[in-house]
Amino acid sequence: MARGPKYRVQFRRRREGKTNYHTRLEIVKSRKIRVVIRASTVNTTVQFIESKLQGDHVLASSFSKELVNKHGWKASTGNMSAAYLTGYLTGLRAKKAGVKDAILDLGVFVHTHRIYAAFQGILDAGIEVPHDEKIFPEQFLKRIDGSHLETFGKYLQEKIKEESVALKKAQEERKKLEDKMNKTKDPDDKKELEQKIQEIALPEQKAQAMFDKNFTAYRASKFELSQFTSHFKSVKASIEKKV
Repeated sequence: MARGPKYRVQFRRRREGKTNYHTRLEIVKSRKIRVVIRASTVNTTVQFIESKLQGDHVLASSFSKELVNKHGWKASTGNMSAAYLTGYLTGLRAKKAGVKDAILDLGVFVHTHRIYAAFQGILDAGIEVPHDEKIFPEQFLKRIDGSHLETFGKYLQEKIKEESVALKKAQEERKKLEDKMNKTKDPDDKKELEQKIQEIALPEQKAQAMFDKNFTAYRASKFELSQFTSHFKSVKASIEKKV
């Protein structure tokens, strides 16, 4: 809403948080090729753009869905690994188109880690872009190939195995008590066995809940999380081969 007679409504893209026009003007005035990285909730787009009087000319671009459609990527396209591969793919395409250096155009952005992951992919493709190395902390670089997801996948494998054994044991013990209760005619024995069954119901339910939770998380990726790093490397090799 207007706050006074001198209030001026911002440009639409600035209101939407998409474009910082002051920064964009300085970048365009530099007459250098821009690396534009944008990330949504589940996808990443990377473009190399040359600004001309007639309008922007896209020299190279890629979209994270290409990893799925052309290179066999099986994981989510909304993680750091997919963002890195998207940046790497675009960087190789730009290099093939004759681009050697560029400047970074981030605009007004969120999803910081995925933006930086895509940027790291561009650098690894051999494109020179001025930047501060401090934006890439050590822990950040270790997560790009999904090694932390692989560790999590191995943990889930062991956890699911443990919980499956616990669940099976609880079910067998409960069945024995139920069979014994059905055979006995002594009311006191029935009452005692019924109490024991109720006591064993809680750990059984807990084991089932833990199993369901871990199994759902494990299967959500559509492939073995414990093999994430090797899958990442194979897709990266596919990109290098096809570009």
